[in-house]
Amino acid sequence: MASGCHGASAENPLEQGEQCMEDAFMNIARPVLIILASIAVLLLVRIILFRILRGWAVRTKTRFDNIIITSFRKASVVLVIAIAIHIGLAFSGIPEKHLDYFRTLLDVVIIFILTLIIADIAVKMLKQYIHQARIPIPATGLAYAVLRGIILIIGLLIILGMLGISIAPLITALGVGGLAAALALQDTLANLFAGIHILMEQSIRVGDFVRLESGQEGYVVDITWRTTQIRMLANNMVVIPNSKLSQSVVTNYYLPEKTMSFLLPISVSYASDPHHVERILLEEARKGAQHIPGLLAEPEPFVRFIPGFGNNSLDFTVICQVREFTDQFLAQHELRKEIFKRFQEENIEIPLPQQTVYLRKDRDPWTPPPLSSNSA
Repeated sequence: MASGCHGASAENPLEQGEQCMEDAFMNIARPVLIILASIAVLLLVRIILFRILRGWAVRTKTRFDNIIITSFRKASVVLVIAIAIHIGLAFSGIPEKHLDYFRTLLDVVIIFILTLIIADIAVKMLKQYIHQARIPIPATGLAYAVLRGIILIIGLLIILGMLGISIAPLITALGVGGLAAALALQDTLANLFAGIHILMEQSIRVGDFVRLESGQEGYVVDITWRTTQIRMLANNMVVIPNSKLSQSVVTNYYLPEKTMSFLLPISVSYASDPHHVERILLEEARKGAQHIPGLLAEPEPFVRFIPGFGNNSLDFTVICQVREFTDQFLAQHELRKEIFKRFQEENIEIPLPQQTVYLRKDRDPWTPPPLSSNSA
């Protein structure tokens, strides 16, 4: 009579049961011990490896190696556990047909973790590259989401291939379902493609100062897959759908360049000498460019006798250049103070509005005119 457990006699049922329990315990304990030992060894190797890599990364000038090391360091513990379980299963004594399911599951987990790591590295490297190169590519949440989505889709296709799932029927099903989803998500897709159009055209970029058609103005904070966020000077956030933004008239004060001119109107009395006033305004504008933050000395400020002859004053315009849109407020503030002080020193009058009224006293305007009489 064959024995159910190795080394046990069929004539001694008690001994046979104990042997079976011992064999079952060993079948469980052996892979568990192997897994724990593998985890300990792999974690030790991980610590030594990352110390070597960090020391090497400190000596390099680029930050790309730091990005790779940091991204792998976060998920390496999960990879260590998955690899240790993979090693332990090889000594578990589980039948090969069942063991393949566990191995496939672990392979899927490893591929999924590697996909997340690669997506994280790609997004961080794109950010770092744009920051270092200082190229006019808008670094927005939409750009990062598209890059991350492409890598995740590739990883998903690899996982489906490992699971033996055919992609062709899945693509067909997704095509039919995508048509239905497109009809149900028209507004969302319109905002998505409008955001992509804005990014590709680069007419509005993150960091630009813009004014909307509705009169709201501020800095572009982010262009996401659905909306564009604009931070106003009052530190309030304006959120506008990408589709509406692409259809509206927007003034971008950072294109074609940040520097811009501003007009400062100045009025003086008709008793003033226009040549003398022009010289004073030009001198004060040039001096202001030396100490007022944001006010530029080049291109040089200039003065024009425009609009010219006002109702009560001679009207001039000072044209200056500032570094960017928001610098004009401080520049106008300081220039007005300097010009007013100089006008007081030069006895140049800034006139008040005047109006001359003529009164007629030949008759009372409320008395009706006399009626004409007809002769017989």
